[in-house]
Amino acid sequence: MHGIIENLINQLTRLPGIGRKSAQRLAFFILSMPESEAMSIADAIRTVKQTARFCNTCFNITDSELCEVCSDDSRDRSRIVVVEEPSNILVIERSGAFRCLYHVLLGALSPIDGVTPEKLKIKELADRVAAGGIQEVVVATNPNTKGEITAQYIKEVLAPLGVKVTRIAYGLPMGSDIEFADEVTLSKALAGRREL
Repeated sequence: MHGIIENLINQLTRLPGIGRKSAQRLAFFILSMPESEAMSIADAIRTVKQTARFCNTCFNITDSELCEVCSDDSRDRSRIVVVEEPSNILVIERSGAFRCLYHVLLGALSPIDGVTPEKLKIKELADRVAAGGIQEVVVATNPNTKGEITAQYIKEVLAPLGVKVTRIAYGLPMGSDIEFADEVTLSKALAGRREL
């Protein structure tokens, strides 16, 4: 019995953000669950691994040729929000701020790590823009060095296509105090100021 629990704990520690203590708690929680609930979790993992694929257009996760966003005719098809990973789409969708299209790069440029433009979906983005109908590309890469390099590269690639390329604003989170903000965040907040 000890060996099978230890194996489950070891497998759970492979998940991001799950240390040994969390894995132990989860393992014993799974053990105490009704079998049907535990099997539902196992089935959901098996199903996602067997059927999940990338959307042919935007590279979001889907189980068909086009994802739900790309097949939704009610969306603003003149704008594309560019993100690094499919999980970024979920966050933007929850905000309710945009009802447009997306394009997932599947990473960010990092020459030191061997992540070059050819390894990302940048050419596919340029092809979508070149096909026509896109008026604005909103670059929503992460606010770090890799994200900034990627944003600049996208701007350069799309420049000859005559499309408006914008970058998401950075700033202070709602409910925070200015005195606790770091210098970079504060300078970005000041640079991205807007008229009241």
